Amino acid sequence: MARHLITSALPYINGIKHLGNMVGSMLPADVYARYLRQRGHEVLYICATDEHGTPAELAAAAQGVPVAEFCATAHDAQKAVYDGFSLAFDYFGRSSSAQNREITQHFARKLNENGFIEERAIRQVYSPVDGRFLPDRYVEGTCPHCGYDKARGDQCENCTRVLDPTDLINPRSAISGSTELEVRETKHLFLLQSKLQGEVEKWIDATADSWPQLSSSIARKWLTEGLHDRAITRDLDWGVPVPADVWPELAAEGKVFYVWFDAPIEYIGATREWAETAPEGRDWKSWWYEADDVRYTEFMGKDNVPFHSVMFPATQIGTREPWKRVDFLKSFNWLNYYGGKFSTSQRRGVFTHDALELLPADYWRYFMMANAPESDDTSFTWEHFQATVNKDLADTLGNFVNRVLSFSRKRFGDAVPEGGTAGEAETRLGEEIARLLAEYEEQMEALQFRKAAAALRALWSAGNSYLEEKAPWLEIKTDQEAAALTLRTAMNLIHLYAVVSEPFVPTTAKAMRTAFRLDADKATWTSAGEARSLDAVPAGTPFIVPPVLFAKLTDDDLEVFKERFGGAED
Repeated sequence: MARHLITSALPYINGIKHLGNMVGSMLPADVYARYLRQRGHEVLYICATDEHGTPAELAAAAQGVPVAEFCATAHDAQKAVYDGFSLAFDYFGRSSSAQNREITQHFARKLNENGFIEERAIRQVYSPVDGRFLPDRYVEGTCPHCGYDKARGDQCENCTRVLDPTDLINPRSAISGSTELEVRETKHLFLLQSKLQGEVEKWIDATADSWPQLSSSIARKWLTEGLHDRAITRDLDWGVPVPADVWPELAAEGKVFYVWFDAPIEYIGATREWAETAPEGRDWKSWWYEADDVRYTEFMGKDNVPFHSVMFPATQIGTREPWKRVDFLKSFNWLNYYGGKFSTSQRRGVFTHDALELLPADYWRYFMMANAPESDDTSFTWEHFQATVNKDLADTLGNFVNRVLSFSRKRFGDAVPEGGTAGEAETRLGEEIARLLAEYEEQMEALQFRKAAAALRALWSAGNSYLEEKAPWLEIKTDQEAAALTLRTAMNLIHLYAVVSEPFVPTTAKAMRTAFRLDADKATWTSAGEARSLDAVPAGTPFIVPPVLFAKLTDDDLEVFKERFGGAED
């Protein structure tokens, strides 16, 4: 049985993220990690805040605090939100850690030893008004490819093309807004990706056919256009410093590594943090170095694919060391807000901390995964959110749990009734549940989350169909044993739902599971055989009726939400 290493794209440190960021990286990674743990696999889920580069410096400057202080505070704020969403990281680290600094510098030394780093004099944007060279994100302007007028000097977030600051039309300083920019000569380190193209292509040919089409097509597009040598240092005060023993002149000038050089290495750095901060100590290197028994899965939005499918693998290959490379790269399209982008400045869209103020995390977790932007861009609307919550969560799952337990307590007391012997309806139900469970497992193994959510919803629906067919509220009038059997069977469905729904709605799953006083309940998953028999909760088991699992959203609720966050008319 393989060990599973899982990473999700590192969230930038400069501010709380919106729902699109959550559904495109951390949430699906968490769902998958939870599922694998339940199936008995050894899992290590690693993430961290991405703290270097211009976003951190600019945000700290805007608040008037030292960048290290800003990052420490922002890291804690982001971690609190992710805890609120029940993201079960094994470790959530920081790219500014000593571990990441050491490993990043090690990578740079190895790349240099192997002839894949070169020092070059380049012409770079300089701002006389600011008195400094402007690294990529310190320059803003119009994208030469799509015309987007707020493109940054490293990448256009509209068309996702990677840029250099000198590519921008009508560039301006992100610090002062000055357009009086000059181009001056300075020295930087370049990663010679062109020398690694053949090896990266060979690796992609052997690996990427199993990836989603979105991931593999982006990787192959980059390779078709050709890998270009890329500057991997910047003129910043905050970042992993260039090691003085190798490049003393650049170190003296205060050069640091480009954030997109050290950020993917932080996956390794955070794993080392995880190991070295544990009181008992842990092994970190076997997850990354000569890790042939590890299956490595990455989760990210489509804008991050080039860096993880081409640039980071090229970096790993160039070290000539056996670092673990990604086996499966799961990428996502955009989640938009009524067809437009989320915007903090325009108060448009739902951000994760605001979402948790409105409703518990499971509402958002289920909705986002049931509508994950896997095949194309999708759009969040309050109307769609309301329909999904009310139909799937409140009516199909929540109402089933409440009416079964409430009716049974009213008619048979606070213990699971025994009833008669299972009949034809129970046999049919068991077969249907086993079939649907197999479909759910198949989609989860394939990382097809929308299809997995549909299979989970079908499992919930099967219980409602059984309840409507047997109608215990009518059976009780003529045959109490038959009604008791129906309710006991339905309670076993609730327990099954608690187990298999945990990856999507962990808090709700716990509420369903703890409704039954099963002292020996150690089930981590339900096998097909157990699903057919539906006997995990025996007669006589005490139970409680939990509070309403999911409240319906009213039209008045929607009006309040739109007033606060914007809607179709904005």
